Amino acid sequence: MSVTTTRETGVPLAALSYDDDVLRRAGREHRMLSGSVHYFRVHPDQWEDRLRRLAAMGANTVDTYIPWNFHEETEGEPRFDGWRDVEAYIRLAGELGLDVYVRPSPYICAEWTNGGLPTWLTGRTSGVRTSDPEFLRAVDAWYEELLPRLAPLQAVHGGPIVAFQVENEYGSFGSDRAYLEHLRDLVRAHGIVELLTTADGTTADMVRNGSIDGAMPTFTFGTGVEAAQELLPDATPLLCSELWGGWFDHWGERHHVRHASSTAGTVEELLAAGGSVSLYMAHGGTNFGLWNGANWDGVLQPTITSYDSDAPIAEDGRLTAKFEALRELFAPFHDGPLPELPAAPRFQESRTAPLTPEVSLIDAVRSLPAGPKHPLPLTFEELGVSDGIVAYESVVDLPGSTTLAIDGLHDRAIVFVDGERLGTLERDGQTSLEIAGPARSGILTIVVESLGRINYGAKLGERKGILGGVLLGRRLAHGWTHRVLPLDGQPLIGEVGTDGFASAEFDLPAAADAWLAFPGGVKGMVWVNGFLIGRYWSVGPQETLYAPAPLWREGRNEVRVLDLEQLGGAIEVRDRAELGEVEEFIGS
Repeated sequence: MSVTTTRETGVPLAALSYDDDVLRRAGREHRMLSGSVHYFRVHPDQWEDRLRRLAAMGANTVDTYIPWNFHEETEGEPRFDGWRDVEAYIRLAGELGLDVYVRPSPYICAEWTNGGLPTWLTGRTSGVRTSDPEFLRAVDAWYEELLPRLAPLQAVHGGPIVAFQVENEYGSFGSDRAYLEHLRDLVRAHGIVELLTTADGTTADMVRNGSIDGAMPTFTFGTGVEAAQELLPDATPLLCSELWGGWFDHWGERHHVRHASSTAGTVEELLAAGGSVSLYMAHGGTNFGLWNGANWDGVLQPTITSYDSDAPIAEDGRLTAKFEALRELFAPFHDGPLPELPAAPRFQESRTAPLTPEVSLIDAVRSLPAGPKHPLPLTFEELGVSDGIVAYESVVDLPGSTTLAIDGLHDRAIVFVDGERLGTLERDGQTSLEIAGPARSGILTIVVESLGRINYGAKLGERKGILGGVLLGRRLAHGWTHRVLPLDGQPLIGEVGTDGFASAEFDLPAAADAWLAFPGGVKGMVWVNGFLIGRYWSVGPQETLYAPAPLWREGRNEVRVLDLEQLGGAIEVRDRAELGEVEEFIGS
């Protein structure tokens, strides 16, 4: 068995082909030495730096997902400018001598909110990742925009793209063969001639349901070289398209690490078996804004802001012992010396600035105009909200002391009656509370935060907000208005409080990287000069947030915080990450 070339049809040959278990590039035996670096997790001004570090590690290829929801937040308005200029990123990689392995939509997982699927789509169809006509119509329209941008960047046209992934770990999700065939044919119909791949875990069931004719099967694992070899079809080269050299973290867990010798040992075993590799991640980057995803294992497990992943190129660009170990392993596969190591990143001096409270959470909410009244609470999807914070409000009759319960809370709610904070509810924890006092009419305000949309498994596409209703005793509360809290970091109007918005100022002689800590703060979001860098949470493990140099400027800088629970008194600038107590991860 061998890959069918296109020579007979007159169509140009793909850069990568294979026969007799050997991967070839332009006919020559080839090893893909790749690493994942996601353009959407790296500030564009740092793309070149991170790619240069990847090349210096000895990689000859960079792989990246393309998150659909990052490019098309509003249906029918896809964007490919600025941070979303994936074409510029791919061209830059090529200019630096790297091949590109593209792993596009519709689904990416990647611990990215909703697995990369737009909420405007998953909010109206349950047939995600299937041949459901409504889902396929949306995919077709998206690929009409995306693929014509990528096709000219293929190696066959002189560009750096040498491989495309059809779908991502589909064998652990579903079994809709018609869906996979549709994606394969759609990609080819848009002029993609380079090598197509699939990617699945190392079980026979996953490979059977995730593979498709016309695409080379590849594997995702931490230590499964032998298992992958046993599952390889005849005459197919071994490629681990995700070798987990580290792991991601959830809030409330420990920080996962994998020792350099363990990662290098698996890579060495894979290379000795004649295989190729893409390290996941080579540089993890950051879940800026509210792009972090979540997992489900009986409870919701939201991913932290950092996506460092204990990668060889750390979140802030520092090079680790893992980098040196991989550089040594990759060097023999190059004809000449590896590129020189880039200069180390520069960091701001350590300092502390006081936080000045601006407006309490309830006053910030009340300063916003309320939408039209609805009988029942609307979900985020019905409000056109992907992630963030929605305040639900109703004038209710309180029959004396009673129990308030939320049916279908996704994910976390702060409850106020007449502006007085009563408590916090969570979908997997406390979902009801007691309201004391005499019978009266009151204003019930429930501030709901989405903690991150599930990115893997059967609950993919799950909705956010209040999915059912709000009960006062046995009676449903009706007559709800909704306010969507803006996430532009701009100050709102009201009285100061112990929660809500606060700001600090920093004067800098020059822009430089920084790690920010929020001592005394409990759960918040942070803006640097108007850019939302992510969330912090005292449950850990992450203690500091990365604020890259391009977000800062010479002179006066403003950092604004929204703490939903309790504001701290200051912001600390540190020159190193503190990602929490560690736990060794190896993977299967």
